[in-house]
Amino acid sequence: MSLYNFGLEPLSCHAWNKDRTQIAVSPNSNVVHIYQKKDKEWSKIHELTEHSGRITGIDWAPESNRIVTCASDRNAYVWTLKDGSWKPMLVLVRINRAATCVKWSPLENKFALGSGAKLISVCYFEKENDWWLSKHIKKPISSTVLSLDWHPNNILLAAGSADLHCRIFSAYIKDIEDKPGPTPWGAKMPFGEVMLEQKDCGGWVHSVCFSPSGDSLAWVSHNSSISVADAPQGKEVTQLTTDHLPLLSVLFVNETEIVAAGHDCCPYQFSYKGPQQLEFVKKLDIPKQSSKTSMSAMQHFRNLDKKATTEEDNSEMDTLHQNSITQLCVVEGKKSKVEKFSSVGLDGAMVLWTYKVQLLF
Repeated sequence: MSLYNFGLEPLSCHAWNKDRTQIAVSPNSNVVHIYQKKDKEWSKIHELTEHSGRITGIDWAPESNRIVTCASDRNAYVWTLKDGSWKPMLVLVRINRAATCVKWSPLENKFALGSGAKLISVCYFEKENDWWLSKHIKKPISSTVLSLDWHPNNILLAAGSADLHCRIFSAYIKDIEDKPGPTPWGAKMPFGEVMLEQKDCGGWVHSVCFSPSGDSLAWVSHNSSISVADAPQGKEVTQLTTDHLPLLSVLFVNETEIVAAGHDCCPYQFSYKGPQQLEFVKKLDIPKQSSKTSMSAMQHFRNLDKKATTEEDNSEMDTLHQNSITQLCVVEGKKSKVEKFSSVGLDGAMVLWTYKVQLLF
């Protein structure tokens, strides 16, 4: 694992380019900073400055090399690299509340955008008019959409929202794609069709993630629980309530192992082997060795800035992140076998974690 600091401002979201040499982060503002790795340091090479509100979502399409951003200004932009600079194109998302999250589909021919307008905008490019259009999924969402994830088939879309529900919708747009075949989640998939609706999630659904095969869906809620729905097993839902603080981001690292992180400032590993077999495995962070050294003036003011405290005894937690982790991303390996993943947090830090599967006999 390795720790990098991008300043003192919280990092609300981040995304990687295809070869993982560049990272786009937003320091809790209306600007996206793009950093490039040189040796062991990250140097800023671009700033995306079109938004007027705080940026809430970034996603970087690996094949087309396009970045999509959304913000509290109710807008989304698709950025394309031309002649060494990023050019924005406004998307007609048609929402009257802040955008909250955004995600490219696996084939990169559309993206989904969640918002506080109680709807999901599924956006696609119309070549005739040379613009990005959107279609809305409204019913039965009754509150802010907080998280999104695409099924590997490029059609199904999972959404977690503040109405304590986790749902899977069909985001099939007949204008741009062929009719989809049946899946374990269902066979009929007109646009907006609800394929799964889980009601008793126990809190806001902060993050959702499909398994590599798309047969399972994991989500984390504000009641400190993690849940998995299993499509081949009749969409049976297994919920595990942890004794940790609420988790904010969840990620499948292979078909049976899940990593989740949040307000406890460190990632946890969970294992799902089938219905009613969801278990906590271990904490992935290695505690720091406490050292009784006197605090420097610089550290004193850093603590004031980061944690609003001057306490010497509690100046540092024994985790790499010193504040809540907001997002996890795959860095190395396919989704079916993740070898390295990244986390960003409210402490302005980004950590790269090496993941190794331990075989138990």
